[in-house]
Amino acid sequence: MLIYPSINPVALSIGQFNIHWYGVMYLLGFLCFLYVGKWRIKHYGHPVLTPEMMDDFLFYGALGVILGGRLGYCLFYRPEIYLLHPLDLFKTWDGGMSFHGGLIGVCLGVYFFSRKLKCSFLLLMDFASVLVPIGLFFGRVGNFINGELWGRLCDPNLPWGMLFPDGGPFPRHPSQIYEALAEGVLLFVIMLWYIRKPRAIGQTCSLFVICYGVIRFGLEFFREPDLFATAVVKITGLSLGQLYSIPMIIIGVVFYVWAGTGKFNSASLQSN
Repeated sequence: MLIYPSINPVALSIGQFNIHWYGVMYLLGFLCFLYVGKWRIKHYGHPVLTPEMMDDFLFYGALGVILGGRLGYCLFYRPEIYLLHPLDLFKTWDGGMSFHGGLIGVCLGVYFFSRKLKCSFLLLMDFASVLVPIGLFFGRVGNFINGELWGRLCDPNLPWGMLFPDGGPFPRHPSQIYEALAEGVLLFVIMLWYIRKPRAIGQTCSLFVICYGVIRFGLEFFREPDLFATAVVKITGLSLGQLYSIPMIIIGVVFYVWAGTGKFNSASLQSN
C-alpha cells in the first residue's frame, strides 16, 4: 500500500501570484502538442499545414480546450454551484475541467481555424486527434498532483493501492495514474499505429472518439464517482463520465463508417 505524497499544488509563488502545477501540466501539454505537431509536418508533410501554422493551430485549439473544458465542467457537472458563484468559473487552477466539454471546444476552435485556412475541418481534426493524448496525459498528472479524482476502494493487498488525504482510511485505486497511462500513453500508441497507413478523411478523428469513449467508460469503474453525482449512479448504475461517453462511442462508430465510404476525401482541401 502506498501513501499519497502530498504534493504542494502550487509550483511557484511570486508575491501574491501563484503558479499551480495543474496549469503547468496544461502548458506542458500544449508545448508538446506544438513541438510534436511541427515535427510530424517536417518529417511527413501535410496537405495544408506548415510548421509555421502550428502556432496559430495551437492558439485556436488551446482556447477551445480551456473554454470548452471549463464551461463543460460547470454546465455538465456542477451547474447549481456555478450559477450561484459565476466568478468561480475562472478558478481553473482548482481543477474542474471536462474532457467532453473540452472536445466540443476543440471542435469549434479547429472549425474556425479551418475557415481561416479555407480547408477541410476534418483534415485538421484528423491531424490534431493524434496529438491530443499527449495533453490528456499531462492533464491526468495534474489531477494526481491536485490529489483529486481518486479511485474507488481497492483490495488492501493491492501493491499500488493508495491512501489519499481526503479518501478515507482505506486504500484506493490511483485512478488518475490509470487514466494518464490509458488515455494518454495507450491511446497515443493506438493513434500512431493507426496512421501508419493512409486513411479516409475523418476516420482518424472518429477512431480517437471511439477509443477515448471506450477507455473512459472502462476506467470509470475504478474511479470514485463525484459526490454530487451519486444520485445519478444510484438510478442508472453508471457515472456521469460513462453516460457522456456512450453517445461519443455511438457517434464515433457511425462517423467512422460514414467516413470510410470516402465521402470526405474529394473535399479534403476545399473550403468549408
